Amino acid sequence: MKRVINMICVGLGFICIGVGGIGIVLPILPTTPLFLLALILFAKGSERFHKWFMSTGLYKKYLEDFVETRSMTKAVKIRVLSLVTVLLAFGFWFSPWFAKIVIAFVLIFHWLYFLFGIKTVEKTEPQKDGVAEEGL
Repeated sequence: MKRVINMICVGLGFICIGVGGIGIVLPILPTTPLFLLALILFAKGSERFHKWFMSTGLYKKYLEDFVETRSMTKAVKIRVLSLVTVLLAFGFWFSPWFAKIVIAFVLIFHWLYFLFGIKTVEKTEPQKDGVAEEGL
């Protein structure tokens, strides 16, 4: 029974990666939460797939900093919110009235979550040889 549950978790993890990947292009689909769910499902289902997902570029680009610090830089927030706003504006423009209401709520949620739900941090400079250069 445990093996079946593990296989289901791994299968659902891959589905989350697929839908999250689509969410990179379509901002209506939440990329980061789906990738986080995939990470959790892989951790539950298979240590091998969990390690594999943590080594992928998707994890490193979209989740690693957020998972470690639960924060984003101001530049990343601006870039994400700008892209989401522009893409949702296109959808809003070409949608019927009831879809416009949904799109408006999605956009408001994105803005509120990014502005108030995610901590904003300053961009950190990479350290050389593990030692920060002070005053140089």
